[in-house]
Formats: sequence, C-alpha cells, structure tokens
Amino acid sequence: MRHEQVTVRRGTRSGLPIAVAVHSRALGPAVGGVRMRRYADWRDGVEDALRLSEAMTYKTAAAGLPFGGAKSVIALGPDTEPTPRLRQAALEDLGDLIEELGGGYTAGPDVGTGPADMAVLRTRTTHVVCLPEEQGGTGSSSGPTAAGVVAALRAAARAVLGTESLTGRTVLISGYGSVGALVARALTDARVLVSDIDPAKQEEAGQDGHGWIRPEDVLKTRCDIFVPAAVGGILTPDTVPGLACRLIVGPANNQLTDDSVADLLAARGITYVPDFVASAGGVIYITSRDLLGLSHEDAYARVTALGATVGSLLAEPRPPLRAALSLAEVRLTGAERTNEHLMAI
Repeated sequence: MRHEQVTVRRGTRSGLPIAVAVHSRALGPAVGGVRMRRYADWRDGVEDALRLSEAMTYKTAAAGLPFGGAKSVIALGPDTEPTPRLRQAALEDLGDLIEELGGGYTAGPDVGTGPADMAVLRTRTTHVVCLPEEQGGTGSSSGPTAAGVVAALRAAARAVLGTESLTGRTVLISGYGSVGALVARALTDARVLVSDIDPAKQEEAGQDGHGWIRPEDVLKTRCDIFVPAAVGGILTPDTVPGLACRLIVGPANNQLTDDSVADLLAARGITYVPDFVASAGGVIYITSRDLLGLSHEDAYARVTALGATVGSLLAEPRPPLRAALSLAEVRLTGAERTNEHLMAI
C-alpha cells in the first residue's frame, strides 16, 4: 500500500459510502478535492480516491508546493439522486471525517462539488478552501485551472509546433464544462472544436463560435492539439492508434490508463504533457491564496509560471511524463529524507 492513510465509512447522516485517501504528507499537509459522482459500485469510488490522491501528490510536488496529496470521494449509487437534503447530509458526514484528521488534510472542490458545498463542509471543519467569494473565500478554482492549462498549452505549442501562436491551428477540447469552456474562450487565435457528452452544450458552443464534434468521434478527429477536459482514462492502448494530433495538453485527471501509454504516444510522435502538470493551476492558486496568504497577482503569477515548467520538461531528452515524475520524486525524496532526519534528532 502506497498511501499514508485511507478511511472508508458509511455516513451516519447520509448512509452513503465516503472515502478519504491521504497519499503523502512528505512535503506538508495534504490537499485535494471532494468528488461526488455516481459509481456502479462504491468500491469504484474508493479506487478513484486512491488514484486521484496519488496524482495530487505528484501535482503538488511537480508544482513546487509545500503540500501533500489527498482526495475525498462521496460515492453515489448508479441511480442515486443527490437531492439537496442528501447532499448536505453527505457533506456534513465528510466534514466530520476531515475534522478528525486534525489538519492533516484540507479539502476543496472537485468533480460534482463547488464553493457552495465547501461552505457546508465549513460548518463541520475549518480545513476547507474555495469558500464562496461572498463569504470571503476564493470561490471556484476553474478560472486559475484554465489559465494554467492555457499557459501550459502555449508553452508546449512553442516547443512542438515552433510558436505560441495558434493561428491556422486546430484545437479540440473534449469536455465543455467549467474548465474546458474557459480554455476554449481563451484560445481566440485558434480554430476551436469542442465536444461534450451533454448534447445541450452544443448550442452554447455554437454561440461561442466553436465547432462541435460528437463524443464518439473525438478520438479520431484530426487536430493539432487535443485537450482532454472531462473524465480520465481515455488514452489507452486501444485508443492511441486512432489519434490524429501532435500534442496533448489538458486538465482531466488520470488521462492515461497506465504510464506505459505515454510510451505508445511517444512512438507515434505525439507529445503528451502530463495531466498533473497541465492541471495544476487551480491548486497552485487556491493554496497560494487561502493557505499561504499570497495576493491575487502573486498567486496568478505562480499559475502562469506553469508555462516555464512545461518548457523545461519538453526541453529534456526524456519523455515528458518521465521528466515530470522525476522532478516530483526528487522533491518528495528530499522532503522524506529531511523528515527522517528531524525525527531522529
């Protein structure tokens, strides 16, 4: 087992399975989002928490943040409707669990939750970020997450395509949600195609001036840059041969089914910017503001510095995933050695 602590319990108020996975606190207290979604089996939710918390450790380490990685999952059943009453009960159950960890884990929003849900958590624990702006919080992390993706994308375009300018280039964004839509709107110099499993998003995309691609056609549509911005696990040994892009940069978590898929992409001449690097803008901004006390300007400067990080990774002879993992592991190993030394004193 690679995790420091994993807690799974049935919520006393909601009756729902709730999992909190703390992967590592070598660099500092763990941070990570709260995911609320439907699963065929509650154990799939636990597996999600395990994978995502590990990814969060590498995300914070690669970004140079003094925090570890964790994740919470509230597992809804396949037919469970998260009514306002059930939602509040589940969040209160989770808040109690987070409080029991005594500051070892601070939660923020993730898929299925937002600032309003963090306000509910705040009634049970102080270890919460991204409270609504009207309550003095930083609000949604979608804006800085998208800004980080754009900075990473343009840096990667410069390294792979020769220029940050996307004039004459096609960018395909899979997932037109809170982050994907902001990324699309920021790429004003590109031809932007978008896709989403929600067909109602097609009208919104058209009003924004973007082309629409059916979800079943996304992985075979020709483009220069592919931006996964929905769920993870879409890049597999079966889907890689059909890809028709030169560069992949996106905010979706766990895009690869396993790390070996990065080698398959490289063999096809497709440059893959690791998701835990491209998606780090949100956690960089929120922790910088809410936990480190930085100003908006200083926090956003850290977000846009992701472009320099990506440029450095792509300048290495190693595949970007290996370079990013190595960068994170060097920082984690150094912190673990320091912690062991302090414990021995």
